[in-house]
Amino acid sequence: MSENHLVSPVRTFFGRVFSGCLPSNWILVKSENRGVILFNISFFQEECSRCVAMALKLVHCLVLWAVQSFPAASGSAPGVLSEESKTGNQQDGCVSLIPCKDNGDVCVQPCSPSFRGETSFVCKDEKWQMFTDACANLDIWSLFQRISEHGPFLNPGEHVSIAGEHLPFVGKGSPMRPGDGAKYSGADDHGNENCEADFSCIIPDILSSPAIPGNIADIVDLLKQISLVLSRNVSRGKMQSYSRIANHVLNSSIISNWAFVRDRNASSVLLDSVNLFAGKLLLMNGSESIQEQFISTKGYSIHKNTSGKSFDFSMEFNNSDNITGHVFIPEEELLKLSRTSKAISIAFPTLGAIIETSHLDPVFVNGMVLSVALPEELQHILLTFEKVNKLESVKAQCVGWHSTERRWDDRACQIKSDDVSSAVCFCKYHHRMFKSFSILMSPTKLRNAVLDYITCVGLGLSIFSLALCLAIEFVVWHHVTKTEITYMRHFCLVNIATSLLIADILFILAAIVHDTAQNYRLCVAATFFLHFFYLALFFWMFSLGLLILYGLLLVFFKITRSVFIATAFSIGYGCPLVISVLTVAITEPRNGYLRAGACWLNWYETKALLAFVVPALSIITVNLMVVVVVVVKTGRSSVGEGCKSRDLSSVIRVSKNVALLTPVLGLTWGFGLATIVDKSSLAFHVTFALLNAFQGFFILLFGTLLDRKTREALRMNCLS
Repeated sequence: MSENHLVSPVRTFFGRVFSGCLPSNWILVKSENRGVILFNISFFQEECSRCVAMALKLVHCLVLWAVQSFPAASGSAPGVLSEESKTGNQQDGCVSLIPCKDNGDVCVQPCSPSFRGETSFVCKDEKWQMFTDACANLDIWSLFQRISEHGPFLNPGEHVSIAGEHLPFVGKGSPMRPGDGAKYSGADDHGNENCEADFSCIIPDILSSPAIPGNIADIVDLLKQISLVLSRNVSRGKMQSYSRIANHVLNSSIISNWAFVRDRNASSVLLDSVNLFAGKLLLMNGSESIQEQFISTKGYSIHKNTSGKSFDFSMEFNNSDNITGHVFIPEEELLKLSRTSKAISIAFPTLGAIIETSHLDPVFVNGMVLSVALPEELQHILLTFEKVNKLESVKAQCVGWHSTERRWDDRACQIKSDDVSSAVCFCKYHHRMFKSFSILMSPTKLRNAVLDYITCVGLGLSIFSLALCLAIEFVVWHHVTKTEITYMRHFCLVNIATSLLIADILFILAAIVHDTAQNYRLCVAATFFLHFFYLALFFWMFSLGLLILYGLLLVFFKITRSVFIATAFSIGYGCPLVISVLTVAITEPRNGYLRAGACWLNWYETKALLAFVVPALSIITVNLMVVVVVVVKTGRSSVGEGCKSRDLSSVIRVSKNVALLTPVLGLTWGFGLATIVDKSSLAFHVTFALLNAFQGFFILLFGTLLDRKTREALRMNCLS
């Protein structure tokens, strides 16, 4: 018996559509070339006698597949390939079937005969790279049957609410058919009773299984099922068995395998499941402690007369290092208790790194994850985290895990102290939303020392330059404001310099208020005035832009000095005042005025920052148009100049005007858009920091010192 070529069995991937149409020993592969879908059918030679008889059957199957597949494939879906490698090297199977050419193409390989499932590879940079691995050999359905009298797994997509907890079911339903678990059916009734008592009978099967991505996903589903269905009266024995199962997939040596688990929320589901199950732990003698290598659970009885309760953990993070964590319930919180209750805490030294493998945030967890299960009356706890990476230049950020949004949220915690080795966090506990906490360290902060240095030096130089600019304007005022247009120009320039000077000083004060005093009202006041004066800066730059247009386009229209001053003050200070007052009045009653971690406008909850961004970007756009008009008007050559001299003089005039107008019209703030588009680019952040931290110096240079009339007036005052 021979084969034409060995390709994927019908049962893999889209072949599921054909499973009821073709014989199981027929082999089919689908490929796509420039939009044309090709099918190759392979079969054993002894089947040739039935080839004609099966032809019509095959056509029927292809039509059935097309009807099911084409409506969903109207977009530009990547080509999907399937092949079974005879050697067991799945990646080589993809290479031998079709070369990797187009980024995004997917190759789906069945697992080796001893496993079920499939492995997906994605084409990237002309190489097949593993994307997901669902190969598994654990019979989770049968294992659950052995410890439960409640029956099989939940249906796919089913949601269950138990004891006030709500968790969505993750996965594709039962990992195996009931018949697949027949090898376990010989367990006697006595063994079943012991299993239901402490789950110990399934431990050997799980611990002996390889911690590959497919098995990890199945074990997470098993733990979740146990938490939802079997979490009543959690004894010490049950918690020990549960911890041993969880410990198997939390091992530091298999963290990289989590990156290929098909369900990207599997780590979050594991965290929620453990929290739910451990929260039902019974405390027989007023306390309990269950320790595994990568998960530790402790519980204590608490009441309002307790002087304060703490949980201390010291656990292995890798093969050589231990990290510590500390949970403390303040005495003032315990006074809220009306009866004796229990407090449970769970420590995970590796779960933070596991969560990172499935989340793309540019941060990494720098300590153990600490979870708590407390009475609803308790709302605040203190946590101390030892840092994994102890770097002086990087500060910690205290966060809580948002169970519904499945992300780290800095609104849950405030940092109380931070040093090289540890951080102390004050966090709010919520029995549905925030039960797990840790500290983050952003890799981008490693370069913030450069940006901080630029900002500090730039602000110092900017404040000095603006003060000098105002002093020069005061000295030469009567000499440079003899005409209406020059008076209006210098009037706008003085108010621009004044607004920016006050804003720079407030910027420093806001940082001081937040970093040391932690005074909320002072922070609100600092943010309000900072918002107001930065808006005033932009609106006065807008007034200057309108003045330039007035001088260029409305030559024969005259405006009196009093009308200009009234209009300019209304625009320069009136509009910012209205926007600032409305912003604080709307957002502050909902505690959404300030952002977490800085005395500045909130973004994530109330989008209060839009009250600054929208006016600023609008004014930058208008002033950019003003510069374009100036360039067009002044770029025209004078009559009688030669070709080369005309070109040279035009370039000089245009360059000079752009250089003079860019800082005083606020166009340098436009580089802030680049930092939003590409947050990870150090070049954009450095450019933005340089241009705006030094804006006061640029205003002094281009707005005052390079002005010919100002220099002449200054020279006359010096000589007289």
